[in-house]
Amino acid sequence: MTRSSAAEMRAGTIDPVPMHPTPGSLEPPCWGHDHWSRARMTDDTVDTTATDAAQAAATAAEEAREASEQKAVRLDKRERLLAAGIEAYPVELGITTTIPDVRAQYEHLETGQETDDIVGLAGRVVFSRNTGKLCFASLQAGDGSRIQAMVSLAEVGDESLARWKDFVDLGDHVFVHGRVISSRRGELSIMVDDWAIAAKAILPLPNMHSELSEETRVRARYLDLIVREQARATVRARAKVMQSLRATFDAHEYLEVETPMLQTQHGGAAARPFVTHSNAFDTELYLRIAPELFLKRAVVGGIDRVFEINRNFRNEGADSTHSPEFAMVEAYQAYGNYEQMAELTQELVQNAAFAVAGSHVVTLADGTEFDLGGSWDRIDMYGTLSEAAGREITPDTPVAELAALADAEGVEVAHPTHGKYVEELWEHFVKGSLTRPTFVMNFPVDTSPLVRQHRTRPGVVEKWDLYIRGFELATAYSELVDPVIQRERFVEQAKLAAGGDVEAMRVDEEFLRALEHGMPPSGGMGMGIDRLLMAITGLGIRETILFPLVKGAGA
Repeated sequence: MTRSSAAEMRAGTIDPVPMHPTPGSLEPPCWGHDHWSRARMTDDTVDTTATDAAQAAATAAEEAREASEQKAVRLDKRERLLAAGIEAYPVELGITTTIPDVRAQYEHLETGQETDDIVGLAGRVVFSRNTGKLCFASLQAGDGSRIQAMVSLAEVGDESLARWKDFVDLGDHVFVHGRVISSRRGELSIMVDDWAIAAKAILPLPNMHSELSEETRVRARYLDLIVREQARATVRARAKVMQSLRATFDAHEYLEVETPMLQTQHGGAAARPFVTHSNAFDTELYLRIAPELFLKRAVVGGIDRVFEINRNFRNEGADSTHSPEFAMVEAYQAYGNYEQMAELTQELVQNAAFAVAGSHVVTLADGTEFDLGGSWDRIDMYGTLSEAAGREITPDTPVAELAALADAEGVEVAHPTHGKYVEELWEHFVKGSLTRPTFVMNFPVDTSPLVRQHRTRPGVVEKWDLYIRGFELATAYSELVDPVIQRERFVEQAKLAAGGDVEAMRVDEEFLRALEHGMPPSGGMGMGIDRLLMAITGLGIRETILFPLVKGAGA
């Protein structure tokens, strides 16, 4: 086998480009057929002045024009490939291994060392430099790992080298076959003896050295995954969290089930639902806001420990901690209570953190560390509110007194009740001071229609909310299982709904019928998966969701 190209490299007659430009260096001298400068406007650099807005619009228009020109060039290449009888999107390739596996197996090679080991692998071209007799390309796998492909005249011949120079663009998926070597610069490489287009990219990649704007990241997550390691790491972290949650539940002998997404009556949470219509049944349906009422039916039926991980939908605002569509885990344990659910939830979160970070101390996106370990604080809602407000507030405090305090503090409360005033005032006075993981215990009864009355404190229910770094992550109850009291609570909720409260629950006769067959004393909890990722990574909610809901382009 001819090895002249490798010899030329060792002699220094050919100067390959490093896979990753050195810090502070200029952009590599050539980017194949996609060589142009494309400034990317980011959220931190865009000003709101008319001048900058006009400049941003002009830049976007120029990028669109350049992309359109590139698309035309690449479509022509596709047509020429097909006309030459070459598949632009072949069904099968001679792949024998992957880029990560080759890196793991051959990372020990010393600079300039060669092997006779032949491999076939594929990756996306993210860097390309063409010289007279030798072309270099950096191929990237889905996990972000890269390997250098060296296509030389001596190894592939005139025709194949010319085809490479003509047809291969940045963003293309390319299959290469050849020996594993280490280049003169120490880059793990494939000395190519055969190659093929695996998938022709019709649109160019974004500049690999410019940060994508947040808008681009969420609208075109596929580009984000190609360009940004943090995006890929977040997907892997989420997968580890899901595996950890299921493993922890399995260790406690919980069974996973699935309950309906489409429901004839919404319930299980105080939230505004999405409404749709079934043509088959000619009836109004709701996208579920929570799986709670169906999971409780499962407990009635004898599934004593049950959980579900799935999607919920709430027709409410979207911000850095809220998404209209989100993933949630809910779990119920017969003969449990809210204190046992607190212990379970702490274990679930800590195990998930360890699965991602290898420690209960996690490193957040801003580089700071946060400790999720140890035993978490438990505080009382009424007690901490009284202390922060400088006056005693109890379940017997008149609504008028709470309203006066809210007015004085500038706290607005929609559809005010005693419980809503207490919760809003607590958020105003106390929530911002919470940084450590903290269970906020014992809520007002009138805002918690599915929760058991506290066993010793009238007007209070056995409910907690878990706050981590100031945002709510999870909630749990000692479940209300008395069908008579549950009906009374539903009726009160129905009155609020009739008064215009779109988040209030309705009377659910099917659920009440199930309760009337006898539900054992139970504890239940719900936790947002997206928010759990926020707690572990420090990212915003849209970064933790692979494809978050966004407005249509131009909307």
